[in-house]
Amino acid sequence: MKSSLQGMRTWAAGAVAVAMTAFWGVQALAQDLMGQPTPKGIALQPAAAPLKHDAIFFHDVILMPIITIITLFVAGLLIWVIVRYNARSNPVPAKFSHNTTIEVIWTLVPVLILVFIAIFSFRLLFNYNDMPRPDLTVKAVGYQWYWGYEYPDHEVGEFISNMLPEDEANAAGVPYLLAANEPMVVPVGKTVRVLVTAADVIHSFALPAFGLKTDAIPGRVNETWFTAEKEGVYYGQCSELCGVDHAFMPIEIRVVSQADFEAWVASKGGNPTGQAATTEAEATAPTIDEAGVDAAAVEGETTDEAADAPQETAAPAAAAAAN
Repeated sequence: MKSSLQGMRTWAAGAVAVAMTAFWGVQALAQDLMGQPTPKGIALQPAAAPLKHDAIFFHDVILMPIITIITLFVAGLLIWVIVRYNARSNPVPAKFSHNTTIEVIWTLVPVLILVFIAIFSFRLLFNYNDMPRPDLTVKAVGYQWYWGYEYPDHEVGEFISNMLPEDEANAAGVPYLLAANEPMVVPVGKTVRVLVTAADVIHSFALPAFGLKTDAIPGRVNETWFTAEKEGVYYGQCSELCGVDHAFMPIEIRVVSQADFEAWVASKGGNPTGQAATTEAEATAPTIDEAGVDAAAVEGETTDEAADAPQETAAPAAAAAAN
């Protein structure tokens, strides 16, 4: 019995070593590309925004070890049961059918594992919903089968973003099916709020490098956000089955410097300082408390004036009645 257990431990340790060697070996063969899929890559795309860093931590540090341990444990347990308790090795089977201790363990342990996962899962969901104060807003509208972008803060009207044809993509050296003729352009290091909706059917605004994936639903506006950490070009796609050309509506986001962004806005006929003006107006606007005090003061003055008005006209009215 002891030799069997020792053999199973040796087998499990060897399996873990082989799995980890294969994993890191494949990773070494694939050089990760930023902002687009990596050929032969098996991990998540490299992060270029805070939300994606959090998602990678949750996947690599929390989920993968737990999944790996459970998988190896169950596989080892199955092999051990097959080898130790088959008819040849165990001709006289045991008569019992229940074990209270084991049943309590296999009920509580999965619950504790799920609670542990939930702690990090809820924290990640909170980060997605806890958007910092945005520096600019982009409205993304899904159509069959292309995207439309609008910059309301900078007075840039909607422009259409279509997939770049294969010959043009090859000539420009950009990935076919991912590159677009009119990319979304945003400044580096700024918090971008993305309002996502659709005009016809359900689409999905997804860009892996930023950790974005938000459904675009007709008649409803969903909200997400990102802060690009470095300049560059990042690609995504609609990730909802939206029709026959679902595979041909890419998302391209070009992250540039603030000066280049302002120049791009000017080239689109927009106002490069639109967001700054909006921010200044919000900063100089009275707060809710100040506005409430001012309104109360004005209301009080108006009430006093209304109360004084009848007294001023009472004497002439009385004189006219006497005559």
